[in-house]
Amino acid sequence: MPFQLPLWMDLFAVALFSVTGAMAAREKRYDLVGALTLALAAGLGGALLRDGLFLQAGPPAALRDGRYLLAVLAGAAVGIYFASHVNRLRLVIELADAAGLGIYAVYGAERALVAGLPVVSAVLVGAVNAVGGGLLRDVLTREEPLLFKPGQFYALAALGGAASFAALWAWAPMGAPSTIAAAVGIAVAFGLRVGSIRLGWRTGALSPDRPEPPPPA
Repeated sequence: MPFQLPLWMDLFAVALFSVTGAMAAREKRYDLVGALTLALAAGLGGALLRDGLFLQAGPPAALRDGRYLLAVLAGAAVGIYFASHVNRLRLVIELADAAGLGIYAVYGAERALVAGLPVVSAVLVGAVNAVGGGLLRDVLTREEPLLFKPGQFYALAALGGAASFAALWAWAPMGAPSTIAAAVGIAVAFGLRVGSIRLGWRTGALSPDRPEPPPPA
């Protein structure tokens, strides 16, 4: 049986990611339209990329159910009006974000496998489903995308979770049950993300910093 993501969990994750988009708009001093646009990009960007670009199975699921857009509006309202309170709950937000990262990585990979894509492609779709919203948010605000920079595991955590899930489902003896494979994939992504936050696991630049030339004499 395919892994079924509970609707309440999906809506909560959409609202949570939408909060980050609205808070980015506050930091940029955007207006209401800018805040709603960034909330939509951060909350549903990954799902829209998954369904519209990779799977192309009709209208995206996030647009067929109006509750997803209501979740975006709720997240935008929280990010706009309660940003100071959200900042005080940063650790809770980071843990919830890590869980959402794993859930979306697994769910995106599962949707791709069900659609008949090979394992490698499914891992890519899962990672994009997990990090696509943040990527679109950064592009729209003309920021260098966070996942491109050396630092905490984010895209790597999503890739690890999606790969673990897809490998267990496709290559385990007789195929691992979807719930077990999903639990393992979510745990891997969550563990990598939290380990990066709490234990300082980092990626490094491919080339060392070049020393600045001395000033002319």
